[in-house]
Amino acid sequence: METDARLMHAVMARESDLVALTQNLIRIPTLNPPGLHYREICEMLAGRLEARGFEVALIRAHGAPADSEAYPRWNMVARRAGAHPGECVHFNSHHDVVEPGHGWTVDPFGGDLRDGRIYGRGACDMKGGLAASIIAAEAFLETCPDFAGAIEISATADEESGGYGGVAYLAERGYFSPDRVQHVIIPEPLNKDRICLGHRGVWWAEIETHGRIAHGSMPFLGDCAVRHMGAVIAEMEDTLFPLLASKRTAMPVVPEGARSSTLNINAIHGGEPVQPEGYTGLPAPCVPDRCRITIDRRFLIEEDPAAVKAEITALMERVRARRPGFSYEIRELFEVQPTMTDRDAPIVTSVASAIERVLARQADYVVSPGTYDQKHIDRIGRLKNCIAYGPGILDLAHQPDEWVGVHDMLDSAKVMALTLGELLLAKQQPEA
Repeated sequence: METDARLMHAVMARESDLVALTQNLIRIPTLNPPGLHYREICEMLAGRLEARGFEVALIRAHGAPADSEAYPRWNMVARRAGAHPGECVHFNSHHDVVEPGHGWTVDPFGGDLRDGRIYGRGACDMKGGLAASIIAAEAFLETCPDFAGAIEISATADEESGGYGGVAYLAERGYFSPDRVQHVIIPEPLNKDRICLGHRGVWWAEIETHGRIAHGSMPFLGDCAVRHMGAVIAEMEDTLFPLLASKRTAMPVVPEGARSSTLNINAIHGGEPVQPEGYTGLPAPCVPDRCRITIDRRFLIEEDPAAVKAEITALMERVRARRPGFSYEIRELFEVQPTMTDRDAPIVTSVASAIERVLARQADYVVSPGTYDQKHIDRIGRLKNCIAYGPGILDLAHQPDEWVGVHDMLDSAKVMALTLGELLLAKQQPEA
């Protein structure tokens, strides 16, 4: 208990540093797309961690989706070895953020501190969590220099667009293999008293209906692909959406609505392409011969992915049986399997114990409605001992006036520091 108190004191002593670090991270506008300032944020973090004894590597994801000379996908991995052999605890945060959008009342890249909250794009998702993990590691290193094992901190690219230029690229090269890393915490904003065990599955696909072009004044000579798609969407409303709402999972997914299977129509387009901004002419009078929708299907750990896809094919076939001349194509875009770490996994029990000691209440266990980089650590790295835990309110992510609370970051940093103590101090091995 004396070590706990010293660790928590060391975190509290770094409050102003935590605030400044979070603000500095927010002020680097690492927008994705297209992928701005990735190297800048990695170099800033590398300089800080090298000064604290970490060995740092900057790694470009050559050949990954979206990597280019104009927008290279840069990642940073820092490692600090202990005084004795032992296991490695890795904190992984993504450094990219989505566009600000409209509706802000503060500068989205200003990092303003107001009434105990730091505002800005990425404040909670997840630069506040990145900063908290760094402060936790630094507090632990100062308090417990004679530890066993290793601490790693990574800042990775492109989580907001699938993570293929970040964690997936690193996992393919062994950075998350179980012989190198044994415990992973991803400081996503799930609230400071929650442990996120995993996420639902996702299948994205593009559905295209076909028609025949004709003059818009004589649509009877053509075949409108948009009308065909309207019949598809009507069939979804009548049969698919009620079916999905009836499916329920035992996974502790939050919010409650995500305990069911869901489908979102991300986009729809039919007919001639949208003209460039500034074009002032009228559209051409044509019957559209193509219409496309993009669907985002989130599925449960109890569902068979093949059956998920078969539901869409069966729906399309029902429509085809009723509509003369109906034809379609389904193109798969993206698939991720559900994942859920066991509650008795070492990283789960260690973080749960730390939450109880810091917050004086038991941890809540949740599953994310959407995917995050745990998918790559599990699927590619084959490392199951991984969770998401970090400060911030998930509902604020991607919203205008996004913020993270300073007190929440401090509490989360205390939990992370105590977790390091539990995993890296109790398992010291005597030197030969």
